[in-house]
Amino acid sequence: MMTALAWAGTLGGTMWLALLLLPWRPWGTRERLAPATVVAVLGDVTVLIPARDEAKTLSRTLRALAEQGDGLEVVVIDDQSGDGTAAVALAAGAQVIDGAPRPAGWSGKLWALEQGRQQTARPLVLLLDADIALAPGMLGALLAKRAESGAALVSIMATLSTATPWERLLIPAFVYFFKLLYPFALSNVQRAPVAAAAGGCILISREALDAIGGFAVLSSTLIDDCALAGAVKCSDRRTWIGLSHGVVSHRVYAGLAPIWTMVARTAYTQLHHSRALLALCTGLMVLAFWAPLLVLPALPAWPAVVAALGLAAMLLSYQPMLRFYRRSPAWALLLPFIGTLYLAMTWSSAIASWRGRGVNWKGRRYT
Repeated sequence: MMTALAWAGTLGGTMWLALLLLPWRPWGTRERLAPATVVAVLGDVTVLIPARDEAKTLSRTLRALAEQGDGLEVVVIDDQSGDGTAAVALAAGAQVIDGAPRPAGWSGKLWALEQGRQQTARPLVLLLDADIALAPGMLGALLAKRAESGAALVSIMATLSTATPWERLLIPAFVYFFKLLYPFALSNVQRAPVAAAAGGCILISREALDAIGGFAVLSSTLIDDCALAGAVKCSDRRTWIGLSHGVVSHRVYAGLAPIWTMVARTAYTQLHHSRALLALCTGLMVLAFWAPLLVLPALPAWPAVVAALGLAAMLLSYQPMLRFYRRSPAWALLLPFIGTLYLAMTWSSAIASWRGRGVNWKGRRYT
């Protein structure tokens, strides 16, 4: 009879082997979009940029938009900034909407976007975060992907900064875990029960946006990008999400603390504020990352083989994301430690929720 130790190592190894063999390859990076080589005519597109205290990041974003093509309308919704964000936008030639006070029940970003939606009329809308720079031809590529796929919503998970040591350790894994939670290949299938988008860069048709009731249907949602994709799919429309080196975030996380805050902001929300799901997540993470590693020397022959193969599968599953971020394959050896850090961030998110602290973001508290 197998001991509890042998069962733990076998289950942990089996989880990684099963992940590696899934036909939709949630760990892969094949869903990619490269910038187009033809200059696009953009008279049908409005860019909406919600911005709260983004004077330091906005200039680069607006300069990149100016290189996308002719006829583009760029609208910055100044969400009651105190750092001169509006002046930066005006100096770059963008239109500026002075954001009204946030109504109860709305997140700041979604309220800003809703104001932009109400005051613009072009048939296509690009939702862009203030720290996202598009490579020349990227907007044209988004338009081409929309036409090719028939999707009402096309989104790109921006390539995030890996300039600092903590970013190099944690950021590729952040995208890796996101893809495990929201497999892009499944999200890109209309009938699949998975809906994913990355809020930093979303091209959506106004018709689809109006059909779901605008941003009001999401008003208090903290994980608003995936909720938007879900609403679009529920309206019987297609979505598409991918990766690209042509969509780049230039926001730098200087240490562990800002990355921790960014993840903890929505980690417990991701689990629907469920203690049962938190316990399940914790158990699965311990089984996957530590059980095969710690019990391997003590296992009998065939459970040890399963545990060893599982660890090999874990290392292999992380390689595509490391290649995408141009990092050494050896970073995969730190995946158990990285996974433990993300689990700790999730627990800190849960503890903050239990203590009634809510979420602090951009100087605002959300309960």
